[in-house]
Amino acid sequence: MKYFTFSFDDGVTQDKRLIEIFNKYGLKSTFNLNSSLFGLKGGWEQGGKWLNHNKVSPFEVKEIYAGHEVAVHTLTHPNLTGENDDTVEYQVEEDRKQLSRLVGYEVRGMAYPCGGVNNDDRVAGVIKEKTGVCFSRTITSTYSFDLPKNVYRLDPSVHVCDTENLFRMAEEFIQLKTEKPQLFYVWGHSYEFDVTPNMSWERLEEFCKLISGKEDIVYDTNIKILSRLGLLDK
Repeated sequence: MKYFTFSFDDGVTQDKRLIEIFNKYGLKSTFNLNSSLFGLKGGWEQGGKWLNHNKVSPFEVKEIYAGHEVAVHTLTHPNLTGENDDTVEYQVEEDRKQLSRLVGYEVRGMAYPCGGVNNDDRVAGVIKEKTGVCFSRTITSTYSFDLPKNVYRLDPSVHVCDTENLFRMAEEFIQLKTEKPQLFYVWGHSYEFDVTPNMSWERLEEFCKLISGKEDIVYDTNIKILSRLGLLDK
């Protein structure tokens, strides 16, 4: 009755370290990638430190994300609410096809790119009707474990760097006794652990150690959990 999953965006090189931690604790994640941005180097200064935002190479995608789920984040990371229907379809479906070729299986998941208001009913409708994507995550935290009512505008439980709520909810979820399915869904970006004072790599590992290894919790990727819960319509 209790399910836990992660979702991380952008396909940056810090994902390699993140996956090592997840594998250590038997945790699973979905990684949302921009296939037209692979290999790009970048970054910015934040808090007096240089933050690397270097994208992984397309040639290593299959190996890096083995055992986890690769999903769509659009080709070039535009805010889809500002694009017409044809562009939404192209950005999503072409990314999905390119990622599918790289990983050797059909990619079907997605997370909306950009901050702020990055999704609406129109965009969700295009994705549902015109692409092979069967769910898409937003960035709006619910602070609950209730199952999503609309998987094409799937709101996560909490952001990984919202440590006060993250650890509070973890303790609640561990203690939770329930007769109905509940989902603890955490999202973020792996580069954030390099510069976020309250959520370092060490703090992340502390969280992973806390939430993992519980006999009454199912740990899996987004698509496997949503499928198991019967929430996917294609």
